[in-house]
Amino acid sequence: MSAGGVQEVNAQEFDRIISTSTVPVVADFWAPWCGPCRMVGPVLEKLASDHAGKVSVVKVNVDQNQELAARYGIMSIPTVILFSGGRLVKQLIGARGQEDYEAEFGLA
Repeated sequence: MSAGGVQEVNAQEFDRIISTSTVPVVADFWAPWCGPCRMVGPVLEKLASDHAGKVSVVKVNVDQNQELAARYGIMSIPTVILFSGGRLVKQLIGARGQEDYEAEFGLA
């Protein structure tokens, strides 16, 4: 993953990143057919760029990673989850703006 970039991951990569990251990880659970998900993507790309080195951002396609979505009880997308130290800290459902994500995740 490039500095400040968003990485699309599978379940195995997700587990590795969540458990080994030295910075909080924002995980975007999405699907290509989801309109609001397509709106959130660029917002999280900018968040990743603006906060490079302070947070990592990954994308999880729920259609390709159904077991991972089930593990975290994802019933609606987009769902964006903040992980820190390998633990779920906060889960947000629905499309939001960058300022809202920053405030909710302590990045403001």
